[in-house]
Amino acid sequence: MTEIILNTQTGKSNIHCGEGAFKEYARKLKGVKNFVVTDTNVFALYKDVIFSAFSGDAGIKILPAGERSKTYGNLISIIGEMARAGITRDCTVIAFGGGVIGDIAGLAACLYMRGLRLVQIPTTLLAQVDSSVGGKTAVDFKKVKNLIGAFYQPDEVIVDPIFLKTLPPREIRCGLGEIIKYGALDGGIYKKLSAAEDIFNLNFLGDITADCIRHKVGVVEKDERETTGLRKTLNLGHTTGHAFELYYKRKSHGEFVLIGMYYELFIAEKKGLVSGEYPSGLKKLIKSVVNVPPYKDIGEAAKLAKLDKKNSTDGKITLIAPVSEGECAEIRLGFEEYLSYLSDCAKSLEK
Repeated sequence: MTEIILNTQTGKSNIHCGEGAFKEYARKLKGVKNFVVTDTNVFALYKDVIFSAFSGDAGIKILPAGERSKTYGNLISIIGEMARAGITRDCTVIAFGGGVIGDIAGLAACLYMRGLRLVQIPTTLLAQVDSSVGGKTAVDFKKVKNLIGAFYQPDEVIVDPIFLKTLPPREIRCGLGEIIKYGALDGGIYKKLSAAEDIFNLNFLGDITADCIRHKVGVVEKDERETTGLRKTLNLGHTTGHAFELYYKRKSHGEFVLIGMYYELFIAEKKGLVSGEYPSGLKKLIKSVVNVPPYKDIGEAAKLAKLDKKNSTDGKITLIAPVSEGECAEIRLGFEEYLSYLSDCAKSLEK
């Protein structure tokens, strides 16, 4: 088991990562007043585990599974349930689920009585390698993703690969999107991915998860609230990925991150920022997880990139693109130039 500590100005997170982490650390939560937030899918799989681990009198809120549950209305509903359950300042909120549950439960913990102890127990690969660590909490509002939110560090994060065994292939691909993103940011992770016989192997995924968490911890400790620009690098592939996700839908978030990374790598190549064998190696990794489509109607999808929070104040589209092993670059483009590059990339995929 790997122990990782995240220290920031606002708090400290103890991250327990590896096989047996849930059994070892969840039992320490028994005997105290807990409030569990989960979703219908996770509850169906782990109902007995939840009540056994956190005692039968734990308060619980079960949300419908999926991104559509990450709403202001559900946030207020969670807080209302906490009040009805008699939750007080000495209680613990447990986010037991994927990224949506971690985001909304984390924000509820932040707001209720000005802050309760928070424990994240991520059950998806994406949440384990990325969203459960770093303190970002939020809900969507007025059709804008993560419009209402706060930075609120969990006291503990329990990352156990045992939960990966119940994930469908789509969720594994989704998590690999973020893992390959970390590979583009970290030379050591890139080498492990490139050398792996099977990146879908659960033992491999459990091992590389700790590497991804260490990278993120190093970034967050230096730029918790995205004031220096360093944490922005964690959004590599996300500008185009988010735009495509909003417009084309159907695929998972992680798959769209990979597709966005492919298109933005193409832009970096055309800008002369990347060369040699690296682009072909990264493209091979991306295509081993997801088919990169030559999207049609790409102009309408590209318009959604104008809404990205990373964009510069002069309105230019801002990308974080991979350029070499462990290195990325910020690229700023006017909309027409950005659209032209996306169209050229789509045409190249038709060949």
